[in-house]
Amino acid sequence: MTKIDDATIRFAHRLADASGEVIRPYFRQRIDVIDKGKIMEGALVFDPVTAADRGAEAALRQIITAERPEDGILGEEFGELAGHSGFRWVLDPVDGTRAFINGRHEWGSLIALEKDGAPALGIIDQPVLRERFIGVNGIAELHAGGSVERLRVRPCADISEAILCATHPYAYFDAGERAAFRKLAQSVRMSRFGGDCYLFGILAMGFADLVVESHLHRWDVAALIPVVKGAGGIITNWQGRDCSDGGQVVAAGDARVHEAALHILNDRHAD
Repeated sequence: MTKIDDATIRFAHRLADASGEVIRPYFRQRIDVIDKGKIMEGALVFDPVTAADRGAEAALRQIITAERPEDGILGEEFGELAGHSGFRWVLDPVDGTRAFINGRHEWGSLIALEKDGAPALGIIDQPVLRERFIGVNGIAELHAGGSVERLRVRPCADISEAILCATHPYAYFDAGERAAFRKLAQSVRMSRFGGDCYLFGILAMGFADLVVESHLHRWDVAALIPVVKGAGGIITNWQGRDCSDGGQVVAAGDARVHEAALHILNDRHAD
């Protein structure tokens, strides 16, 4: 595991502060929404972006290039800038734009730092609630209300006792994934939808047991991995392998629930 020094951690917090300063004035305001559009199952799907997304990412890029010019940058809105240090910042300042334009707080700013392609630091920041989840150097913390709380996932002995969360399985999953997810949802105690990256902070706090998503990009997942792992959780793809590139993602607080979820999601007889 790459050790991240205190100065770099402070710099990451500064980036999150700067992102929040740009985003907050746009929240619950009448702002223009641009549909970037994307194709899923042969159909054009609504894919919104706002001045908050673009303005925050532009601000973060300016800070990084000025103060850490050797580092690379990968962002949802403005692509990749190659670096030479082995470090790369991965940015998604408004993860959950649909919730954002709906006036709901179930979104967050994602800031990750990779070392040689592996996530080493991750921040999930909710700048309106002023809650910040950070995972780095093998631990995860919640910074909120002037205090810092160490985060730990909770034990869950059986899938039947689990709380399952997903952003929107019927919008983001293809037909086969939806069938598998339905079977999983029938196996748990309770399911709740909506939340985007915020769900992974809730799991790290110990208020959910399982988060299942699909069609994620690298900028959607890079910051989540250090937070979930730092809280003692597990985060993989649906096959139990590395999920750093995005795609299908399963996060769990308990290894027993994670194993059971993988078994159900990969059951060829899910229908």
